[in-house]
Amino acid sequence: MSEDQVHSEVSFEAFILSLSTTAMVHLGIVPDPATQKASANLPAARQMIELIGMLQEKTKGNLSAPESQLIDAVLFDLRMNYVNKTKEEKK
Repeated sequence: MSEDQVHSEVSFEAFILSLSTTAMVHLGIVPDPATQKASANLPAARQMIELIGMLQEKTKGNLSAPESQLIDAVLFDLRMNYVNKTKEEKK
């Protein structure tokens, strides 16, 4: 892969999806690539969700409609999964 191809693939959407995937690993939804095992680390998941939320606030008014819709959808999904995982942990 050439350097031009690597740089052309970097986008805000790809960045948000990367952070989202990391949060899903911490939620135990996606297996950890290093261990191939899914396990929850809720404090780390919460930190990633808060990081994406901070990016949403700091970029407000500067995103395209698709970027804004993506970050809204990602945060909604991650927050709902976090709430569900938190409830599971309390049982």
